[in-house]
Amino acid sequence: MERVASRLANIHSHLSHSPGVIDKLDEWNIKVAPLVRRALVEGLPIVALESTIISHGMPYPENLETAKEVERIVKENGAVPATIAILNGVPHIGLTTLELEELSKMGPRALKTSRRDIASVVAMGAYGATTVSATMFFAAKAGIRIFVTGGIGGVHRHGENTMDVSSDLMELGRTPVAVISAGVKSILDIPRTLEYLETQGVTVAAYGTEEFPAFFTQKSGCKVNCRMNSPEECAKLIDASIKLGLGSGILFGIPIPETSAAAGDFVESAIQTALRETVTENITGSAVTPFVLMRVSELTGGASLAANVALIKNNALVGAKISAALRKLQDS
Repeated sequence: MERVASRLANIHSHLSHSPGVIDKLDEWNIKVAPLVRRALVEGLPIVALESTIISHGMPYPENLETAKEVERIVKENGAVPATIAILNGVPHIGLTTLELEELSKMGPRALKTSRRDIASVVAMGAYGATTVSATMFFAAKAGIRIFVTGGIGGVHRHGENTMDVSSDLMELGRTPVAVISAGVKSILDIPRTLEYLETQGVTVAAYGTEEFPAFFTQKSGCKVNCRMNSPEECAKLIDASIKLGLGSGILFGIPIPETSAAAGDFVESAIQTALRETVTENITGSAVTPFVLMRVSELTGGASLAANVALIKNNALVGAKISAALRKLQDS
């Protein structure tokens, strides 16, 4: 009887609380797609998705095809996808197929929007493709606990001198959203990135391994203190963080799938080659990242895109399962 009463209380909580959240979103002029709105009211599992990967991460039409496929994977694994973007100055949580296509065709003409840029993009009535930090911000506003992305930003090489640190890391320290990612690209300073996350009080967990993944490759050489082996274990970690009121995010590192590991290793080798070239050619500071990205593209052809698509799809699969497991846990 107590279990039934608890479940009824949870259901009542969803139905009484979610309309208040939706009222707030409406008040803030944040447009919520019908399917996401229904999911919020009914307490269904939801997975937030970023839009920078659509506009800036891939060319058209591969970006549109990938966006649709990622949403399909989320649905097939028990959750409702909510791609987040700013269209004509209006933040959207959940996009229609036509809106996804519009954003895909715009490509880099849509402004890359981190938390810093949200107000200006809205004020200008512009199009904004949300990065990790901006997507986390809007997901938290809607009470969405799970967010799937490709990888996160980090501390750039020589960041101790340039102070070039991604706002993603600060956002993880202050926004209670779990980020499902393939880790951090080795183009960045991964050890310093993990140190910064520790300073911010962010739990970093690796999925099925003790080693933090480095986006294109399964290994970074950096160990983590927290290993999760199933969606259910991940859900328990998220639930504990929520109940404790820690107020910070959780970063899950999901290794690139074995089937794509060879392509990923090829890209990783190109990254290391490009990094060595920065030394021999005396490229430093803010010039390092664009140089390395350009050289990796030249050295790998389409391999980096294929590996990128594979890992984001895998992250969507794992993230949807975690979201469904979290909902089941909270309803039990």
